[in-house]
Amino acid sequence: MSNTLTNLIPTIYAAKDIVLREMTGFIPAVMLDASAEMAAKDQTIRFPVVPAMAAGNITAAATGPDPSATTQGSDTMTISKSRGVSFFWEAEEVKSLGSNYEIILRDQFAQAMRTLRNEVETDLAALYVSASRAYGTAGTAPFDSTNKITFTAQLRKILMDNGAPDSDLQLVIDTTAGAALRSLVELYKVNESGNDSLLRRGVLQDLHGFMVRESAQVKSHIKGTAASYAVDLTAGYAAGSTTIHVDTGTGTILAGDVLTNTKTARDTNKYIVKTGFAGDGDGDIVLQNPGNKIAWVNNDPVAVGNSYTANMAFSRQAIHLAMRQPAMPEGGDAADDVMAITDEATGITFQIAMYRQRRRIAYEVGLAWGVKAVKPEAIALLLG
Repeated sequence: MSNTLTNLIPTIYAAKDIVLREMTGFIPAVMLDASAEMAAKDQTIRFPVVPAMAAGNITAAATGPDPSATTQGSDTMTISKSRGVSFFWEAEEVKSLGSNYEIILRDQFAQAMRTLRNEVETDLAALYVSASRAYGTAGTAPFDSTNKITFTAQLRKILMDNGAPDSDLQLVIDTTAGAALRSLVELYKVNESGNDSLLRRGVLQDLHGFMVRESAQVKSHIKGTAASYAVDLTAGYAAGSTTIHVDTGTGTILAGDVLTNTKTARDTNKYIVKTGFAGDGDGDIVLQNPGNKIAWVNNDPVAVGNSYTANMAFSRQAIHLAMRQPAMPEGGDAADDVMAITDEATGITFQIAMYRQRRRIAYEVGLAWGVKAVKPEAIALLLG
């Protein structure tokens, strides 16, 4: 097969540079799973999950320890999407554009890569419903002039209390929160902030161990219509419970809703609903792991918080992104040439294929991927 894409390499690389200069948030913040390279679309990818281990007394003996056998856990994910952006040029169209053709072609490649990158970013942002708990005030941008950066301190507390690793922490916020953060005077004072990255280059800083990033794809959650629900179990629910039965209320409780126990001073945590229910009266709801932090008592009232912007704080290992180039049949398909180009800022490798047709040439930019939140305990929301 002749290398017919060779002459387009400068144009494609120029398009890539346009994509690199655009804002990314979630993609570089999550764990890229390279083991997906050999997986087909919708095929199960299994990865190990090491269970918690128990401690025991150390006692003197004539032989070494005799530990019990352990069973290693696992979880799965799939490459759920194989997507492409296609466009073509007819010979007469190219001839009529003259020198403008190269400029338009470059921008088409850039828009194709941007479209796929934004789809991946959107899928990652939608994993906010897998967060364990939340902090902040729904409907109010964080990083105000009063509370300043205490938000990241409280997010870190949530993750540490849940047992998340204290390294490689990520915080992805929307541009409204980003503007508020940039507006804090303290972060512009080099002698107080420790460096000049925000002042000189507009780079969001590390705050309380979080690498702070911005994304245009941060989700807005619309709450359910629930009202007047209460805990319904005579024995109540011990700390660590995830399935809670509620009754007496009306309206819907949705996945992603922020649920609070409103009994005075009993529990101030804001829990994220994993599974809600759609009917009036009574039913089970499921909280994300690790469940309620404080025991809930029968008839404790529970309430759904307001709609919010789902800024996400997490450990990198908590969210996996499996990604590869779309599969080609053995020996290739009708494409005259295929090449791969990697966006160093996000780690995405796009597949670019060219198809010579009757008096026109078609191009396709493709990508296959899947996403999963593998550890809800290591994900928290910053409400905005």
